[in-house]
Amino acid sequence: MSENRPQREWRFYIDDMIGFSEKVLAYTDGLSQEDFITHDLTYDATLRNLELIGEAATRIPDDVRAAHPEIPWRLIIATRNRLIHAYLGIDDDTVWSIIQTHIPELVERLESLKH
Repeated sequence: MSENRPQREWRFYIDDMIGFSEKVLAYTDGLSQEDFITHDLTYDATLRNLELIGEAATRIPDDVRAAHPEIPWRLIIATRNRLIHAYLGIDDDTVWSIIQTHIPELVERLESLKH
């Protein structure tokens, strides 16, 4: 049955990735790493949106990914897989680094795909 549905335009997944990234940044704005880790709702919501960024990235066609190597597609997807499948082994330092450094860069690079 799902075969009859039209394929969603890949650019919508880029918009989704930007939206999820903006949520991550909004949820963690003004927090220290310690505050982030100790606020369970913020922590969980942030991890969920990091997972969703990776899930949306899996929907971007291979040719689009290949045309935009400035975006670390494989790393984004691998992060999603790690968060989903290794929930007891999540490294908070790595997650915080992703939030502070990689997500702002990602938003900027994704925005450039829209033009």
